[in-house]
Amino acid sequence: MRRFPSLFLSHGSPMTALEAHETGPFWQQLGRSLEARHGRPKAILIISAHTAARQPVLLAGPRHEAIYDFGGFDPRLRSLRYDAPGAPALALEVQALAAQAGITVHSLPQGGLDHGIWVPLRAMYPGADIPVLPLAFVPSQSPGQQFALGEALQSLSETQGVLVIGSGSLTHNLGLVFAGGQMPPIDAPELPASAAFREWWEARSLARDWPALLDYRQQAPHAVDMHPSDEHLLPWFVAAGAAGRTHAPQRIHSALTYGSLGMDAYAFGPEAQGLAEALAATSPAESQGKD
Repeated sequence: MRRFPSLFLSHGSPMTALEAHETGPFWQQLGRSLEARHGRPKAILIISAHTAARQPVLLAGPRHEAIYDFGGFDPRLRSLRYDAPGAPALALEVQALAAQAGITVHSLPQGGLDHGIWVPLRAMYPGADIPVLPLAFVPSQSPGQQFALGEALQSLSETQGVLVIGSGSLTHNLGLVFAGGQMPPIDAPELPASAAFREWWEARSLARDWPALLDYRQQAPHAVDMHPSDEHLLPWFVAAGAAGRTHAPQRIHSALTYGSLGMDAYAFGPEAQGLAEALAATSPAESQGKD
């Protein structure tokens, strides 16, 4: 079984499903690159900012459908489907791995994929034929606790052929996005605070400065402005933990929408650098393009 990198994807607005901008083509290329390098995953374990609970919970139903967990967007979005198989057997393995680390993970026999899941997966794996297992995380837990949850699941991508994905947003302050009373153009110039945060994040990642990253709310520039609440960043730490601390996280996509909504993607683990290089060689402007 080939080893997969774990990933963090910024999913952005649900409209990315209709107006791909830079990130939709990147997701498509990411899916192709992963398949060429690693084959098809046995299953996808995904942690989305929009599926949260008081305790970690697996949605282990046998089938999933897209959930339209938003309002006020183009009604065409509600005609888009992503009917993927579930992964009940994998849920039992995840529970056992977490229990070995002293973490209780619950399981429910129900399905459903929020837009932070089905929008990127629809681009990466449009056939909707890979089993998906959503893991609802606890947004009140610290980055360190999220990282520990990921560490407990490290063997999934290392030896079991499971693709672990965290889905959120590298920067996420909707108050800034709508500060002018309405959403700015998708290609609005980046706010300086957003640029400073995003570049700090990449620099600390490449340096493997885990103490700074885990304490980002105190150490990163404009951290609270970029994340008034950090539920959209916490899945980054679960995905990072699933690959361990040895290898530097690699930014594999750099993009921005609406002036401050970061669309960056990261890969983790020993396969991350090779994936970053493959994406850059295939499509530099879309895969590693700077804003």
